[in-house]
Amino acid sequence: MAVNIATNSPAAWLAAIRVNTLTGAMVPVAIALSKTYADGSPIQWVPAVLCLAFALLMQTDANFVNDYFDCVRGIDRAERMGPPRACAQGWVTLGAMRRAIALVPTIACLTGLPLILWGGMEMVGVGAACVVFCFLYTTLLAQRAMGDVLVVVFFGLVPVGATYYLQTQQFTTDILLLALGRGLVTDCLLIVNNYRDRHTDRACGKRTLVTLIGEKATEWLYLALGAAACACAVCCLPWPRGCALAGWLLLFAALPWHRMKTIHHGRALNGALG
Repeated sequence: MAVNIATNSPAAWLAAIRVNTLTGAMVPVAIALSKTYADGSPIQWVPAVLCLAFALLMQTDANFVNDYFDCVRGIDRAERMGPPRACAQGWVTLGAMRRAIALVPTIACLTGLPLILWGGMEMVGVGAACVVFCFLYTTLLAQRAMGDVLVVVFFGLVPVGATYYLQTQQFTTDILLLALGRGLVTDCLLIVNNYRDRHTDRACGKRTLVTLIGEKATEWLYLALGAAACACAVCCLPWPRGCALAGWLLLFAALPWHRMKTIHHGRALNGALG
């Protein structure tokens, strides 16, 4: 069903932001702060808020970059299985999106710059890497089946690790496991997304891990990554509480896997992605 949204209107930009994806930026920060609290360290709210703001802005810019370049390359076609995209629908003009792609990371960098007061000049390098790979993800690396690696790094290891370090000035084995687990969970989302889009991706020449290894191997990979993410979380909990939680976590990993195998293709996979 067609949606009537005025061009470059607030509603159009809200659609382009993809508000439902912003939890992907919020959760890593929340994990790091939760671990800080669990370790008995006081939470420093100023760097915490700055980390969250930077993460939200970079997630927004990643969505803008993806929207723009998928439209330009013709990936967001009429037969697209996922939700409609702003540029492809004509809700946001390409010129306006280009300006937003430049403006948002600039604001993000200015927002994150004060973090050098807590983390030193190393934070400049972390921020620069986030900006660079935010752009390279859609424009280059996701086309070459490297998106899964970037997701684990920049939705897990970097945001969880950097936020925790800014709070505690240390990087522990537990936070490494939690960061890795969070990255694997996000990669599971990417796998479902690419599994749904595998036919259109092949048609337009986009190479993803799914198109390379095939459907059946992808289904089992999803379950394996979900189990690995559960194991990372469970290893950070004392016995036997961790063992009891493992069953619930594995159940949450198995339900979308079952839906993938049952539905197999089409827009109905959006439910598994959700």
